[in-house]
Amino acid sequence: MRKLIAALGIVLAVACSTPLAYAVQPDEVMADPAKEARARELSRELRCMVCQNQSIDDSDATLAKDLRLLVRERIAAGDSNKQVLDYLVARYGEFVLLKPRFEAHTLILWLIPPLVLIGGGLALWLHIRRRGRAAEAATPVPLNAEEHARLQQLLNDPAETGRI
Repeated sequence: MRKLIAALGIVLAVACSTPLAYAVQPDEVMADPAKEARARELSRELRCMVCQNQSIDDSDATLAKDLRLLVRERIAAGDSNKQVLDYLVARYGEFVLLKPRFEAHTLILWLIPPLVLIGGGLALWLHIRRRGRAAEAATPVPLNAEEHARLQQLLNDPAETGRI
């Protein structure tokens, strides 16, 4: 068992130490490092419409490559980051954003996680409280003098034990 845990530890350490491989191809890289940094930042915020749980920066899908090139074209044309995102949202919808914007129609997306967390905390608190009350109710009540005397009588007289 120890060998298995050690082997898993080594595999995890190697996996964590390897650099992340991005899907950006050398022919996509912009000549200006500042613009390329902007393009990479925007690419990490945009969802691959094929993979759906990856950014276009991480995806090898053809559509992701097209979106990366589109982002770089818009940056080369002089668009700001907001203008690039607005253009892509207008073209593909809000789903293209990995992190939805905080607006009235996305309010529920932003409120559900804290409400679930608060609800889970409340449920846990109630469970612990009920469990404490059940433990208090389960503690034995000490015998009074009369009950103690009757118990001693039953324990001392074997003929009485059959009538319990």
